Amino acid sequence: MKPLFDSAWRAAAYCVHPVVIFLSLLPLVLMVALAFGLGYFFWEPAIDAVLGAIRSWELLAALSQWLDGIGMSGAKLVLAPMIVVFLSLPVLVVLSLLSVALLMAPAMLKLVARRRFAALEQRRGGSFAGSLFVSLSATAIALVALVVSIPFWLIPPVVLVVPPLIWGWLTYRVMSYDMLADHATKEERRELVRRHRPMLLLIGIVTGYLGAAPSLLWVSGAMFLFLAPVLVPLAIWIYTLVFAFSALWFAHYSLSALQTMRAETAAPDLPATPAIDAPAPMLPLPPL
Repeated sequence: MKPLFDSAWRAAAYCVHPVVIFLSLLPLVLMVALAFGLGYFFWEPAIDAVLGAIRSWELLAALSQWLDGIGMSGAKLVLAPMIVVFLSLPVLVVLSLLSVALLMAPAMLKLVARRRFAALEQRRGGSFAGSLFVSLSATAIALVALVVSIPFWLIPPVVLVVPPLIWGWLTYRVMSYDMLADHATKEERRELVRRHRPMLLLIGIVTGYLGAAPSLLWVSGAMFLFLAPVLVPLAIWIYTLVFAFSALWFAHYSLSALQTMRAETAAPDLPATPAIDAPAPMLPLPPL
């Protein structure tokens, strides 16, 4: 557990580095543009679709009638935006992870390698195509898992457990490849992941739960829609910093584990000590 905590505090210290803070603004600009672009073109159709679903689904229709009966028909106008924002959250989280992986992770990996692992040889067992394939395939699996689990989110414990676990698994899959692509061979990467899979997965899950913390800002943005232009960018930036911390954590842990593994397997072969023949015993001289 010591390498886990050691890499965690190092990652947290790197998060206040000016380079990391500057890099965190690049995905923020892209994600804000994407969020507001999607909102501009699809906000009203999404609200109408949710209101139609509320009227058509039997359970939600009963809820709508109950709200009308107690004089809170206007609550439906707040409920629909909340549902739209809540459903868009996983998509934006996944896109934030991909933007960090593509824009920030390589730069932060170079920062960690230059400052702490300058003597670690780069054997380049990965490639950009491999990183892209791992990212896209893992993202597709994560999105399918999120969509399948959405009906169960109405159960309070499920919504607090399942999405962070899915995000954590996705983080583990993407980062465990990207952080070792330059320095490890394919065989070294596979062996390292095999040895340290529980710790790597734990890092992903922890950062997945950290990524769920800014959800409060999304809820606030849905409840106070007039604050959405401030709360939405703030939430996206927090997500970006969380994933930046995740990339730094994976970088410190993975490169340290790779360095240790190479030290274990590269024990020098000591030259064999040549045997020294013992001198022949001195025989006593015969008496004269």
